[in-house]
Amino acid sequence: MVESVNLIVGSETWGFTLPVGKYLSLSRGTVPAGRAIPADLLRAAMERPIGLGAPMSRAVTPDDSVVILVDEGTPALAELIVALLQNLAEAQVQLGNVTLLVPAGSRQQPWLDDLPDELADIHLEVHEPENRDKLAYLATTKAERRVYLNRKIVEADLLIVLSRRGFDPKLGYSGAAAFLFPHFSDTETIAAYPKEFATTSRPEEPNALRREAKEILKLLGAPFLIQVIEGFGDTVAEILVGLPPSTSDGAVGLKQHWLGRVDRKADLVIASVSGSNDRIAFRDLATAAATARRVLEPGGRLVLLTTAAPPLDDSGDLLLKVDDPAIALKRIAAAKPDDARPGTFWAFAAKKVSLYVAAGWPDELIEELFATPIHTPAEVQRLIDAAESVLFLPDAHKMFVEVGA
Repeated sequence: MVESVNLIVGSETWGFTLPVGKYLSLSRGTVPAGRAIPADLLRAAMERPIGLGAPMSRAVTPDDSVVILVDEGTPALAELIVALLQNLAEAQVQLGNVTLLVPAGSRQQPWLDDLPDELADIHLEVHEPENRDKLAYLATTKAERRVYLNRKIVEADLLIVLSRRGFDPKLGYSGAAAFLFPHFSDTETIAAYPKEFATTSRPEEPNALRREAKEILKLLGAPFLIQVIEGFGDTVAEILVGLPPSTSDGAVGLKQHWLGRVDRKADLVIASVSGSNDRIAFRDLATAAATARRVLEPGGRLVLLTTAAPPLDDSGDLLLKVDDPAIALKRIAAAKPDDARPGTFWAFAAKKVSLYVAAGWPDELIEELFATPIHTPAEVQRLIDAAESVLFLPDAHKMFVEVGA
């Protein structure tokens, strides 16, 4: 018998065939079809925030200064921001009292162009971790870390964290508390944040870094978390709104949709990334590659399929300066870029395997990233025909896959 598999790559469908015995079945939860309107999901969640027995609008007063931390990779971001600001307006909060704050390194904000004209003057600030005047001391954690955060966060009457929830090869989970810290801390803290991650760990395993991020979130009082759990492509599966303890609810929802299991590792893993190219960052592609690498047999073949061509970040640029992934890992650790994870994940994925990449990048750039360029489904099909076992990971950047029982 022959198995037919279709993967969405960007907005294109790539089809493959393989014998049933070669196909490794991926067990996973159900991802909604994506028909829900994200703004409607958010409005409903704001009416029933987790941990508060009243709508979110009742937790704010007209004179409050409001800071919204914005994860720019969130799907339907402009739509969600409009719904959030409308909710604040119901509490008579003035637009001039609201600041949208994005992490350091943010170069463009294309989602701003999608905001209605009446919000064109909304105050946007890019975090500057090196500017001591824009930092404020918050507290000292149980681990004796003196925490400095963006001054607007510390001084805000109401803090709202709007972020995607996802799996992270190092932290276990991304988003919520992990989006706040260390991204909005000082340069020294960001640079010193450990770059290593355990390739065999699972999201639920104890994690000191995640525990510290949650502690810092609680030190800020009662911020609201807007946790967006993605569907396939650019869709939204679920949105949760709540106080800091709701981070656990977000993790549960994420696992329901994106936690996968497979009986054994494959000698060919094909990871795809779908959705709008302008919403895909290098970190997404690096995370997809690292996710696939975890379930690949030693010395196997890894295929990453995307139509995006995101610019490399500082950690990605470091990959271009060497010709070996192992050396790249050492260079990134020594250079201490603002966010070492993307480059670290990519180098880990490329180390001691054969990496193939279909992307919008020039072939020369793909080759500098330790990979072989591919362009068509037929090229992938030839790799499938030569493999003994094949595992497909649709939207691999959103997944975590456990191996075995």
